[in-house]
Order: sequence, then structure tokens, then C-alpha cells
Amino acid sequence: MRLTVIEDGVRAELALDKPALTVGRSVDNDIQLKSSRVSRHHTRIELIEGAPWIVDLGSANGTLVNGERVERQQVGLGDRICVGGVDLILEPDESGVGTSGSGGSETLTGGGGRDRETLRAFASITRELTSEVELPRLLRLIVDSAVSLVGAERGFVLLEEDAPGDGPPKAPLDVNRMSVSIARNFDQSDIVVPRSRLSMGIAGRAISTGLPVLSVNASEDDRFDGMASVEHLRLRSVMCLPIFLDRATIGVLYVDNRLQRGAFGANDLELMELFSGQASCALKNARLVASLRDQNRRVEASRQQIERLNEQLGRKVRDQGNELAVVRKELDRERSRYDYGQMVGASDAITAVFQTLDRVVESDLPVLIHGESGTGKELIARAIHRNGCRRDKPFVTENCAALPDTLLESELFGHARGAFTGAYRAKKGLLEQADGGTLFLDEIGDMSAEMQKKLLRVLQEGEFRVLGSDRTVKVDVRILTASHRNLEEMVREGTFREDLFYRVAVLSVDLPALRDRRDDIPLLAEHLLLRAAREAGREVPTLPHDVVSVLCSHDWPGNVRELENEMRRLLVVADDQIRVEHLSKSVVEGYGRQSSPAAAGAILESGDIRSAVADLECRSIEAALAQAGDNKSKAASALGISRFALQRKLDKYGIGKTRRRGGTKGASGVDQTDGDDA
Repeated sequence: MRLTVIEDGVRAELALDKPALTVGRSVDNDIQLKSSRVSRHHTRIELIEGAPWIVDLGSANGTLVNGERVERQQVGLGDRICVGGVDLILEPDESGVGTSGSGGSETLTGGGGRDRETLRAFASITRELTSEVELPRLLRLIVDSAVSLVGAERGFVLLEEDAPGDGPPKAPLDVNRMSVSIARNFDQSDIVVPRSRLSMGIAGRAISTGLPVLSVNASEDDRFDGMASVEHLRLRSVMCLPIFLDRATIGVLYVDNRLQRGAFGANDLELMELFSGQASCALKNARLVASLRDQNRRVEASRQQIERLNEQLGRKVRDQGNELAVVRKELDRERSRYDYGQMVGASDAITAVFQTLDRVVESDLPVLIHGESGTGKELIARAIHRNGCRRDKPFVTENCAALPDTLLESELFGHARGAFTGAYRAKKGLLEQADGGTLFLDEIGDMSAEMQKKLLRVLQEGEFRVLGSDRTVKVDVRILTASHRNLEEMVREGTFREDLFYRVAVLSVDLPALRDRRDDIPLLAEHLLLRAAREAGREVPTLPHDVVSVLCSHDWPGNVRELENEMRRLLVVADDQIRVEHLSKSVVEGYGRQSSPAAAGAILESGDIRSAVADLECRSIEAALAQAGDNKSKAASALGISRFALQRKLDKYGIGKTRRRGGTKGASGVDQTDGDDA
């Protein structure tokens, strides 16, 4: 006769060759079962005079024979014995399995087999624990796994109330501050009102000592004398282990069996200690994941807030941009009727230039632009063309000082193929290329007398002959010229044709030197530094007021071109802030020559750019008045501003009142303090 055991779909067979076989979850049974519904010592199969009898050992769930619960009963072949959901069936021994004694029962009773089964169960539980990161589900999995692993009736996890599973507590744990986070029965159902279903005293003992607590019969255990919860709950087998996280106790794992004494042994305690360590790792992972999710939520909330703030800022910037555009249009209307946005300046001198351009742009007559080198003569020429009626036609430029006569003639009038050595093909001249548009001739004062005569014919007749050809070309071109030399003096000296002068200087624009419009130096410096930084792809360095004071005091013989080169050099040599020592030696030395040490110190110590410029204006005006004998018209002419502008500055700085009290006399002995033009 043999016994077939079917548990969780696994079928095992063994021979009934012993007088008695015990069945249960404990390792000392002949047949060890894993089901949590099986008691540690559940039932016994006895052979009495060759007949098998089944004897229940006081199990919690009872022993069923063919579906009926029995205490002691003889069984026969084909009877189905149910022990905690595991089926045991008696069958005739036809294959001779297990006839050698205990060999047939090694599958269920051998130590190696039991160890392997326990290892498999532990490995499976560990995989499940490490894969679960949601704290509520993880706690349920920990309790259910502990109950199943040691065959307990119930299981509990206790954690601190204010930080359940969020990490080590800041103060030593107190059982009174702990709550039952999860409580489960062996059938994986939740326990109602869990705190009243376990002994908080036993849990407190495990917390205070930091050691596991094992009791085979808690009701008779001397360690628990006086614990009302033990007597009230009629506890028998209890096992309680502290849960550690980063070497600190964070909670308690508690399992018990109220019906069976000695349900847990030393092996179970060792197994539960290993399991507690795995549970601690799983709790730590879950805590880290929860912390990361919380951080991600905060980051996402911050990102959304930043997006909202950026959107609000964008709206404000757009609104301010619209307002600024309106203000710029109003300023442009006040400054001039046309767009001179590429020319930076707000001084009286440059404003007078803009007013002159307003009248010049409306005409189609030739214009002579006079100014020192670097004052922006070509920029003025382009502004005239861009705002005039020929804006959609070509704008052609040529520097008359850069080419010899032969090349300049070829460039202006063009040449036919073979006109001279190297003329392999015909070429259109600049005059023909500019037909309908504008031709700008820079430095016309350096043009030779012969070229002046040929240019005069074009201006008189509107036609010219191509070099090396008898072909005559008629053109409609507006001529703009520029020179840093005084053409009137050249006419008097006989170095420039008078008739050509009157042709090219029908209208004239005089550009002030940069030293005559010092108010514009801070604006120009900032503008040129920004443009240089944008072209270089770098951050714009700060331009402090002491550096601006030095820049305003320099005479700038190279004018705006020199200032632009200085800004490009400063962008290379300076870091995030420009200092005085970064300036060119010529600029610093020029500053020293133009200012006394006391005046320089006053400028360097001023609070901002406005005060530095105001101080410079005051000193310049006082010096001009002194040189002009207090004649305002002469002083205004020397300063390069109108008399009306000078009077406004006198009133602004209170200079006139101060000087009026002193009073000066002219050469004729008449008081000239408020004298007008002679």
C-alpha cells in the first residue's frame, strides 16, 4: 500500500512501511507540508494489524476523510484524506515504490528536499519583495509571506505613526507611538481593529531590546507575566522581530498562532530573521522610490510654476516692447521725420544733423558730406539713399583716394574689351551700375584734376563715354560726395575745381567730430560694445561709470571709428567687467591731458554716468565762455552747438547766474555777460 500526496499541483508518492507517520508543517514530521492551513502537527497515520488508521492531533482546521471531519477512523484503499487543503490518497502498491524502507518518502521527509523547498520559497518571496515599490502593497506582501513561510495563523507589521516606512525615526521608537500598518490572517484577509488583536507588550520588548522574541507558549512564559494582552488574547506561539533600516529600528514584524503551542521553533526564528532583513531592504527601496516620486512631483510643480511665470514675463516683455516701440516712434517724430535708427546719438549736435537730413532727403540734388575721418560719412550717405525716393534702386560706393586715376576712370565709366592691357572683357562702370539710384564718392577731395574734369561732364550733361569705346551712355544718378578736407579752402588754393565744387556741394551736411558731441559717447560706447559682443557670440561686459568718464574725456581723433575699435579691443581683453586699466594707453593718456588730477578724481568718484557727463559739460562750457570773453554766440560756435542749446545748458547747470554775479568786460569796456552775436 502506498500514500499519494497532492499539494499545489505537485504529486509525490511514498510507501506506508512504518507503524506510524506524522503529517504537519513542522520539520520533525515524517511528511512535511507547506500549506499555511496545515497545523505544525496536524494528523497521524497508524498501521494497526496492517490496517491504516487516521488520527487527528488537535489540528486547527481538522482532518477530513472523504469530505467528513474525523477524530480517529480506519481508512482503506481509495479513501481521500484532506489535511489543510492537501490531499492524501491510499492506493495499492503495484510498482514497488518505497519498498526499501524510507527511500520512498525522501521526497517529502528528507532533510535535503525540505531545505531545497524552503530555499525555493524564500527565493520566490525575495523576488516578489524586491519587485514591489508601492508601500501599502509591499506591507501586505511582507505579512502574507511571513505567515506562509513559517505557517503562522496571523501576521502584523507595526511602524511609527508619523513616518510609516519613510526612513529611520529621528528619536528612539516608542511602542505607544506606533500603529499597526497591516494585519492579515493566514487566508490573506485583513484583520479588523488590529491593535487590539496582538500584544503590544511583546512588540515593545522587541523594540526596546532590538532582539527577536520567540515564545512556544506565551501564556506560560515567565517573561510575559503581568501582560494583560497575553492573557486576554490567550496567546500561545508568538514570534516578534524588529525591522531595521540603516542600523536603526523602524518597526516590528509580529506573527503568532493562538491555537497551537510550539508552532515555531529555532529554525523558524532563524528563517524569519533572514526574511526580516530582506523586508528591510524592500522597505528602503520603497521609501527611496516614494521620495523620488515626491521630488519629481515638486520638480514638476516648480516647472509648471516657472512656465507660468515665463508666460507672465513674456506678456510683460511684449507689452513693454509695444510701449517702447510707441515711445521710439514718438521720439523719432520729435527728432526727425525719417528713420535714422542706425545712427546713435541724442546730443544737440547730432540732432541738428538729423534736422538737416530731413530737408536733404526730400530733394534729389547732389549732397556734399563734410566731416573728419571716422565720423560716419558713408552712414549718412546710406541714410539719405534709404529714406529718399531712390531707395529701391542701387546704392554704389567708391573711395576716390584708394585708386589711381587710370583705375578710378575704369571703375567709374567702365571699359570696352581691349581698352588697355588686361581688359579681357567689357565692364560696366559704377555710374552705369548706379543708373536710377545713388553713387557715393568718398574722399572726392583726393581726386586728381583730370578726373575732376571728367566727373564734371557727367554732372553737367548726364552722360559719359566708356573707356576704349566711342559709345556714349546716358545715366540718371544722384551724386553724393564726402570729404574730410575743406573743399572751399582747396578751391581758394586752386587744388579743386570751383565749377565741380558748386556741382557737388549744392546741398551740404557737416558732421560734428566725436569730441564735439561728448554727450553721445556713453550711448555710442554701449551700442558699439553690444554689437561687438553679438558678432563675437559673447556676453556683454559691464561698462562702469569710471570707465565712461575716461572715455568722455578723450578727444577721439579717430572719432566713432576709433571708439568702435576700442570697444572691440575691450571685449577681448576684459572679462565680465571693463576696468580703467583695460583701456588703451592713448585713451588713458588723453584723459590725463584733458583733465586735471582733481577733475579726474571728481569724475571717477561720481555716482553714475549722468553726473560724470554733467561735470564734463559744465567744465567745457565754462572753458568756452572764458575763451570767448563770455560771448555766448562765440562760445556756442566753439562748442559746436546752437546758441539756444547753450542757453538751455546754462539754465540747467546754473552757470549763467554764477558768472553774472561776477561780470566781465569786453575789450570795448562794455559789459558782455549777456551779449548777443556781433
